[in-house]
Amino acid sequence: MNAADRLVAHVQDHGYDDLPDDVREAAKTFILDAVGVGIAGSRHPRMAQVHAALVALGAGAGRAGPGTATVWGSGETAPWESAVLLNAYQVFNQEFDCIHDRAVIHAMACLLPACMGYAQAHGGVSGRQLIAAVTLGLDVAIHVGLAQRAPMAFFRPAMCGALGATAAVAKLSGLDGTRMLDALGLAYSHLSGTMQAHVEGSAAVGMQVGFNARAAVTACALAACDFPGPHDFLQGRFGYFALFDFGQADWAAAEADVGRVFQIARMSHKPYPTGRATHGGIEGALRLAREHGFVAADVERVTVHASALVKRLVGRPARPDMDAGYARLCMAYAVATALQTGSVSLQDFQPAALRDPARLALAARVAVVDNGNPDPNAIGGPQAVEVLLRSGLRHTLRLEELLGHPSRPLPPSEQDRKFDRCCAFAARPLSAAQAHGLRTRLRRLEDCEDVASLPLQFHGETP
Repeated sequence: MNAADRLVAHVQDHGYDDLPDDVREAAKTFILDAVGVGIAGSRHPRMAQVHAALVALGAGAGRAGPGTATVWGSGETAPWESAVLLNAYQVFNQEFDCIHDRAVIHAMACLLPACMGYAQAHGGVSGRQLIAAVTLGLDVAIHVGLAQRAPMAFFRPAMCGALGATAAVAKLSGLDGTRMLDALGLAYSHLSGTMQAHVEGSAAVGMQVGFNARAAVTACALAACDFPGPHDFLQGRFGYFALFDFGQADWAAAEADVGRVFQIARMSHKPYPTGRATHGGIEGALRLAREHGFVAADVERVTVHASALVKRLVGRPARPDMDAGYARLCMAYAVATALQTGSVSLQDFQPAALRDPARLALAARVAVVDNGNPDPNAIGGPQAVEVLLRSGLRHTLRLEELLGHPSRPLPPSEQDRKFDRCCAFAARPLSAAQAHGLRTRLRRLEDCEDVASLPLQFHGETP
């Protein structure tokens, strides 16, 4: 059985009743997380441009009724394929969404908007069906990512996310194995995204996720109408592994866990709204400051010892003209912000913070150096953070895994606090009562008879 057939069989053969309790709980936890960060993403400054482009294409928000879905945090509805693109971009655009550290994939950003869009547009999808589809679709995305061995040149979170979203929506829509293969092959034919946008700190990084989420629902619609797609889309001569992993993939190593380990239980929360590659530097600087009692003004230099991938992704210098997207992928800015404010929050990417001379001056004294990790895809630990104080004292902290990793999970109280803060940051902020009500429903998602009934349509005040 080839890789594509193996993954489709896994999705076809499992349902909610087959999932262990801890996997169901993890699914609810990360669905809650993705909804929260997607709601906060409605306030991203690029959203006005995305809305305007969709209006120009005749696919903008505003119309309600059959075939529409909610644009999270905006109080609007849109044709459901447009809502999927918008919500996927919103989940990703603040670098606050959950991640699988080992696979380096943020697949929930594609998966959940696609599934929620389908559920709202078609109705009749229960919370249990959503939990199962998200869990199994994520397995497709993560196992493909885990097989990859080459350094990222194509944007893996969007591409693997599209494959996972396709499998999940195909599961929800009841496609049989052949049509699910068709849908996945069609999604493969539509994959897009490279690391160029990341290198430049461009807002197109998140839009690549939106493009791929919309591709997933398009592929499923075509397959449902019996349009065929290529079936050997992973291991074929011109399949995913040959082209996007340059023939270096090791499917045998990844396949061993298919059906044995549900990868949603290995996802990591992001405690900070920045690229995951900055989190070791943030956490190390904050812990050293607390343990040794120094403040930002005492710091002469900070050095983060991390993998070559971390250095490549976030080792860029802070600039006075940078926008929020660039800053979220800048270790220097993230560490300087943490030392100056005691954390890193959504508010730290507003224009005034990005132009703060004191913060930029401190950022100029933060560096990332390659620690020699031989894994070209290592984004988590081990890392070390070294702080040299103006007094000459030097403090170092080693991190084996980052905060939010399954071995160091974010406590439920912090998960709820993150969700509430995201809801308050929306384009139309949710009241505390609204956020609590939505959070309660999502925490009890298995009791929801129809996902379309979830209270995602709010009409709060524009800040």
